[in-house]
Amino acid sequence: MTTKSPEKEKEAALHERTSNVKKIPFHSRMGVRLWLIMMVLVVFTIGLMWVIQILVMERNYVNMAVNGIQDRLDPIMEELMTDDLAENGNLIPYLSKAADGKLLLVNGEGRLMAMYSYGLPIDLESDSQEITVWKDIQNSEAYEDILNGESYVQEKRKGGRLYSYEMGIPVKYEGQEAYAVLYHSFTELYEVLDMNRKQLVAFSILLSLVSAVLAALLSRSFTKPIHIIKGTVDELAKGDLTAEPDLVRKDEIGQLAESVRQLGRALRRVDDLRKEVIANVSHELRSPLALISGYAEMVRDIHWKDQEKREEDLNLIIRESHRMSEMVSDILDYSQLQAGYLQLRRDWYNLYEIVESEVLLCEQSAAEHGITLRLETPEKEIAAYVDALKISQVVRNLLYNAMNHTKDGLEITVEIEKKDGKSTVLVKNPGEAIPEEDRELIWERYQRSQHQGGRHEGTGLGLSIVSTILQAHGMEYGVDCRDGLNIFWFCYSEKEAGRRQSARNEAGRL
Repeated sequence: MTTKSPEKEKEAALHERTSNVKKIPFHSRMGVRLWLIMMVLVVFTIGLMWVIQILVMERNYVNMAVNGIQDRLDPIMEELMTDDLAENGNLIPYLSKAADGKLLLVNGEGRLMAMYSYGLPIDLESDSQEITVWKDIQNSEAYEDILNGESYVQEKRKGGRLYSYEMGIPVKYEGQEAYAVLYHSFTELYEVLDMNRKQLVAFSILLSLVSAVLAALLSRSFTKPIHIIKGTVDELAKGDLTAEPDLVRKDEIGQLAESVRQLGRALRRVDDLRKEVIANVSHELRSPLALISGYAEMVRDIHWKDQEKREEDLNLIIRESHRMSEMVSDILDYSQLQAGYLQLRRDWYNLYEIVESEVLLCEQSAAEHGITLRLETPEKEIAAYVDALKISQVVRNLLYNAMNHTKDGLEITVEIEKKDGKSTVLVKNPGEAIPEEDRELIWERYQRSQHQGGRHEGTGLGLSIVSTILQAHGMEYGVDCRDGLNIFWFCYSEKEAGRRQSARNEAGRL
C-alpha cells in the first residue's frame, strides 16, 4: 500500500479543480447573462446605425441636394429675369449643371423646344427615354403654371421618398417669352443609398455573428476564473484547507483570488492553532487531574493517619481543583463572549480596588516562583463604569501572562496612570522583547506565545479573553516593548464611557 506525500496530494487536488473548471458548461447562468448583455449592446449599436442611416443621413442627402440647387441659382436669378438665354451661350449649360440634372426650354405655347442634361444638349427625336420627363410634367398640375408663365416649385414623392425636384422660371429666349424647367432626379442618389442599405444589412449580419462569438468567448473567459474561485471555496468548505485558486491577475478578480488565498491560509492557521490549543488544554487539564488523583490515593493509602501530611495533601488537591475549575471557566467565558451570549453587567466601580484585589490574589502564586508583584498608582479613587468581574478577569490574565514570562526572583510592576480623562492600567514584566510580527498575533484565539518561561498559569487563552472583554467594553489595549520590559496595557476613557452610557439611556427611553 502506497501513500502520497502532501505535495503530491496538493498537486492532485489542484489538477482535479482545474479539470472541473474545464468541464464548466458553456451555458452557465452568469455566462449567458454576460453574453446577453453584450449582445444587447451590439443590437443597440446596429439599431442606432440604421436610425442614423435612414432617418438622418438619407434626409440630409436630399436636403443638401435641394439646398445646393437653390444656392447655385440665387446669384443668377436676376440675370435670368432680364437677359435673353439665347444671347449668352454659357447660361443654359450652367443652368443645367446648377440643377444637377436636366434643363427643359418651353415656348410660350407650352411646347418643348430643347432639353439639356448636365450641360449637354439632348436629341429630342432619338432619345425617347428623356422625353418621358417632359410628359410627366405635362401631366402634372405644374403645366398650368408653365402656360400661365408663373414660377413654381414641385416635389414629387413615391413610397415616402422624394422622387424628383422641379423648379419652373419664366425666361426670354430669342426675344420671346419662354419657360425654363430645372429638373433634378433623386434616382441615382437612392440607388447609392439602396446599395448602402444592402451593405449595411450584410455588415449588420456579419457584426452580429462575430459579436455573438466574441461575446461567448469573453463571457466564458470572464466566468472561468470565478468558477475556479468557487471551486476553491467549495474545497475549503469540504475541509480541504490546502485548496488555493490557481490565478494570478492584477484586476478585481485577481484581488478576489488573493482574498480567497489569504482566507485559506487563515483557516489553516486557525486549524493549526485549534489543534494546538486542544493539545495544550488537554495537557493543562491532565496535570491537575493527575495530581488530584495521585494525592487522593496518597491520602487514602498512606497519610490518612498523619493529620499534617493529610491536610497538606488535601490543600494541594483543593488548589489544583480550583485551578482546573478556573481553566474551564476561562474556556466557557471565552466561548460565550465570542458567541455574544454573555452580556456585560456594568456599574460604577473603583478601578484601583479591582486591580489591587487581583494583585493580592496573585501574590501567592508569584511568591512560589520568587516573583514580586508591586502596585503603583498616584490615586486610589478611580471611578469606572465597567463590569467588575470581567475587568478582574482581564487583570488576572495579564498577571498570569506576566508571571509565565518572568524569570524567578524578578519583579512585576502594575501601574495605573491617569491623564486627560483616561486611566491606563499597565502590567510590566522584565524579559526578552516580543518580536514585532508577533505583537498582533498574541491576541488571537488559540495563540500561545513562544516566549514562555516554563510556567503555565492560566489556560493559554488568557490574552484572547483579555482582548475579547476589552473590545466588548470599547477600551483600547496593546503591548509595548521598551527598556527591557514587556508592557501590556489597557485604557479606560471617562468620555467614551459617558457617551456609551448616554446612548444606552437614550435607547432605553425609546
